[in-house]
Amino acid sequence: MKEMQINEQIRDREVRVISDSGEQLGLMSAKEALKKAEERNLDLVKIAPNSTPPVCKIMDYGKYRFEQAKRAKEAKKNQKVMEIKEIRLSLNIDTHDFETKVKHAEKFLKAGNKVKVSIRFRGREMAHPELGKVPMEKFAAACDEFANVEKPAKLEGRQMLMFLAPTK
Repeated sequence: MKEMQINEQIRDREVRVISDSGEQLGLMSAKEALKKAEERNLDLVKIAPNSTPPVCKIMDYGKYRFEQAKRAKEAKKNQKVMEIKEIRLSLNIDTHDFETKVKHAEKFLKAGNKVKVSIRFRGREMAHPELGKVPMEKFAAACDEFANVEKPAKLEGRQMLMFLAPTK
């Protein structure tokens, strides 16, 4: 949260003042505005420093900062952190192993996580990396009722990677 100028920190010659109830008090010098704020036992806070003239509001600054912090904490609490789970396939994966991996992917996706599917090419398998597309496409087809392909299968070094995201 950025720091705002309050009370004596405001050095502008002329400011537009808004009262604590939200009504416009008009243009006045910063000293006059500060006097009005002190009469009400409140602070003068510069809320729009870039406008001409700058806009200041009479408010309880401590209470304002507390409510801002509370709102930020609430927003952070409502955020959902999305994890990426990895599932590794191999070029010559057996059908039962494949089905088990699909079930794991389904469980991860239904929990709201993304899934990274990878095939690592070892030794001579690097001579034919296009063979990795077959199990990747088969896996995507098996997961298409509960997942969308976010990034299609792509070769990166010795690995082929594909990302799946849960459907809404």
